[in-house]
Amino acid sequence: MFGNGKNAEDRRKEKDRKKRGARKYGQARYKHSHGGVVSCWCGGAALVILAGCILYAYLMRGNTLGIVGGIMVLPCILSLAGVVASVKGLRERERNYLTCRIGLPVCAVVLLLFCAIFIGGIG
Repeated sequence: MFGNGKNAEDRRKEKDRKKRGARKYGQARYKHSHGGVVSCWCGGAALVILAGCILYAYLMRGNTLGIVGGIMVLPCILSLAGVVASVKGLRERERNYLTCRIGLPVCAVVLLLFCAIFIGGIG
C-alpha cells in the first residue's frame, strides 16, 4: 500500500517508481513535433493532388491545360508550406523529429516533380 507504515524515504522511492512507470530507463516519451506533423500532411496532400492531376491529364489525353494548370499551383504551395513547417518543427525543443525527417523529403520530392513537369511543359 502506498504510504501506510512507511517512512518518508520509502514513500519517495515508491512515488518515483510509479512516476517512471513502464518507460525505458525512466525517460519520458516525446511527442511528435507539431511542425513535422503539419509537414507530413502537407506533403501527403500535395503528392495526392499531383498524382491526381497527372492521372487526369493522362486519362483526358492531354486536353486539360486550364484545369490541371490551375490546380497544379496548389501542390506547389502545399509543398513549400510543408518545407517551412518541417524546418520550424526541427527547432522545437524536446520533441520527436521523425515526422520532420519524413515530411521534408516528401515535400522536396513533390517540388522537384512539379519543377520537372513545369520545365518539361515549357520545352
